[in-house]
Amino acid sequence: MAANSHDQGRLPAAFLRPGSSSFLDFLSEHAPERLPGRSLPPIEGPVEAVHGTTIVAASFADGVVLAGDRRATMGNVIATKDMEKVFPADEYSAVGIAGTAGIAVELVKLFQLELEHFEKVEGEVLSLEGKANRLSTMIRGNLGMAMQGLAVVPLFAGYDLVHGRGRIFSYDVAGGRTEETGFASVGSGSVFARGSLKKLHHADLTEEQVVTVVVQALFDAADDDSATGGPDLLRRIYPIVMVITEDGIRRLTEDEASEVARTVHDARLGRPNGPQAPVV
Repeated sequence: MAANSHDQGRLPAAFLRPGSSSFLDFLSEHAPERLPGRSLPPIEGPVEAVHGTTIVAASFADGVVLAGDRRATMGNVIATKDMEKVFPADEYSAVGIAGTAGIAVELVKLFQLELEHFEKVEGEVLSLEGKANRLSTMIRGNLGMAMQGLAVVPLFAGYDLVHGRGRIFSYDVAGGRTEETGFASVGSGSVFARGSLKKLHHADLTEEQVVTVVVQALFDAADDDSATGGPDLLRRIYPIVMVITEDGIRRLTEDEASEVARTVHDARLGRPNGPQAPVV
């Protein structure tokens, strides 16, 4: 009986052949056209595509927080006001996307499947370091499209079960990986968000405080970067905030995100530039 007989409900032979525990390797060998960006025709010159920004992350004693605004732009036009740019990668990690939205979302879905495939094949969870390396490889695979303007630059964060702490990894368009200390930001508003994090973040923050800090950073990014959207109280569109600890990953509910955003907003009615750091 042929192993690749669809008429008899059997899996194709490729699915039954021993090989790497990487789903990305399997897809590259048997269906490369399904990889993000591989099915696109050759492109000459820059391409107008929907882009997403800004993503921020900050650590605290019990883990790490990853958050992102909701605006997506195409040139000088706001393409989407409520785009989701922060996704769980698995039970103990999350990824936020900046750059070309379509390719970034595809890459995140493939990354989620890559981690799930490894766990099923190997019978254990990939280490956080291993997850960061796998994501680096996937970004490097998109380098050709990145050189034509379709770049994806994610921010990856998770709880390291081995070392017992939250960790943050940033990337460049070529897949170069850097582990960040304390906090990080990516996207067009990252410079302003990083400046805010630099003044407000410190190692002794509680979970509630670090959530407020990342929302403050997104406020500051939206204040000076037109591609970053601040909380929209009228439409009830708030930043997506993921908290990752040894208990796993938790996304703040709309009510929780609303409460933090409104608290920050109300405080800024009297101090538009936000909280001030001490001079010394």
